[in-house]
Amino acid sequence: MGGNNKGRKRRFGSVRKLPSGRFQARYLGPDGLLRTAEETFPTQTAAEQHLVDLEAEMRRGEWIDPDAGKVSFQEYADKWISERDLEDRTRELYSGYLRNHIGPELGGMSLSELSPPRIRTWRKDLLDASVGESTVAKSYRFLRTVLNTAVDDELIRKNPCRIKGAGQESAAERPSATLEEVFGIAASIQPRYRALVLLAAFGQLRFGELVALRRGDLTMPKRRKATAEEVAAGTDPAALIDDGTPVLRVDRALAQLDSGEQKLKGPKSDAGHRTVALPSAILPELRLHLTATGYTDPGPDGRLFRGPKGATPRRTNFNGIWKAAVRAAGANPDLHLHDLRHAGATLTAQTGATLKEIMSRIGHASTRAALIYQHATSKRDHEIAAALDALIREARRTAQEADDGANEEGSAA
Repeated sequence: MGGNNKGRKRRFGSVRKLPSGRFQARYLGPDGLLRTAEETFPTQTAAEQHLVDLEAEMRRGEWIDPDAGKVSFQEYADKWISERDLEDRTRELYSGYLRNHIGPELGGMSLSELSPPRIRTWRKDLLDASVGESTVAKSYRFLRTVLNTAVDDELIRKNPCRIKGAGQESAAERPSATLEEVFGIAASIQPRYRALVLLAAFGQLRFGELVALRRGDLTMPKRRKATAEEVAAGTDPAALIDDGTPVLRVDRALAQLDSGEQKLKGPKSDAGHRTVALPSAILPELRLHLTATGYTDPGPDGRLFRGPKGATPRRTNFNGIWKAAVRAAGANPDLHLHDLRHAGATLTAQTGATLKEIMSRIGHASTRAALIYQHATSKRDHEIAAALDALIREARRTAQEADDGANEEGSAA
């Protein structure tokens, strides 16, 4: 009585029993085409329930054409990259994740074939192949982002990337340089790059931002004449006092592409457009850099940093110069130039600067509050620079006293 409903008419779709004993559901899609459900069902009731669900989806406007997701992930991801307004370096990175880490296993599969178990297997295979955790996390984030768009395009119903925490990176903590190491490296590096090292630390700039600087981006305070009190204390009356707060404007960066081409681009975020007050203790080094022959290009639009042969410094070439200076200074051999940003932020925190003030100086946009506060930090930024100046002078005074003490002990011996 209830076993075989053969011939029973349905208002939506139809169900038939296959020779295998399973049941198949067929229906008319919103486009008027007769479609067969992607799966078969063990019972007629299950097949009919599937039709009920499909009808409800159509009424809600949530039905997705099962044929739409048959495009390969490789084809869809290539189109995703090409259709977006990406920075050249970002485009290279995404294409690299697709070519090297995603495409070999998942590129040939259709969007509809990608499932949570398949994604888990792909990720495990990468980790088992000793691909770095950071690279796997970035590849996973790219994969998830592309598939989010596929959901928005109504090509798939849900994003199969559902591994909790898979897109988070847990990179090892980088070392931080001390004040002594910063000045030791600056003293040991090729003279044309001393100011670059100091700006990396006390301006908290990235390498791409440093080599994109123009002379006009650095505003130097005017020198002043010695006061009567300073002359009475022994200052040369004819000497000009190097005093005041230099200010650096950052609004561009230079990216080096895989092809070797260098291209100017905007900062990573709106927060990257910033002005940074610098401690006056580094004024002598900055003035020396600006007046040295061949270190910069002439005029306000001239490059602030030039290589020995007049070219813009490249990261690959600079790394060798940097490592030699680190060794000569006896600093932590694992230090990278980028670690000076962390050192500068740490020193800034020691002055009592708030988190928002630190984020403003280093150009981070992790919170909206930091971006809003950035427009009102000029006065406080100068105070931070003055506090940094005091730290530098105290460190130098302590070092000088230690040297004097050692010399006295040597003389007594």
